[in-house]
Amino acid sequence: MTNEQKRFQNAVRAAGCIVCHGEGVDSPAEIHHILSGSRRLGEDYVLGLCQIHHRGLINTPEAVSRHPWRREFEARYGTEMELLEKTRELCGEHPE
Repeated sequence: MTNEQKRFQNAVRAAGCIVCHGEGVDSPAEIHHILSGSRRLGEDYVLGLCQIHHRGLINTPEAVSRHPWRREFEARYGTEMELLEKTRELCGEHPE
């Protein structure tokens, strides 16, 4: 990972969960790597998600976790690429 990628991921973590942010809630984030099939797109394609929205294993009216419910997650909160765009805007990044 390059220093620029580390800086970006630190900014993503510091910004908090992008889903919670959209709901007006401030919550800590962990890094979620966006996948294409079963492969990571790279260190520049990451979202900040709280534990519940990332890997909380829940699918309720209150929240959906990305793992393992990608379709339901994206239907409710937007595609991962849409969330990446919002993440980059929030962190002051510009798409490549």
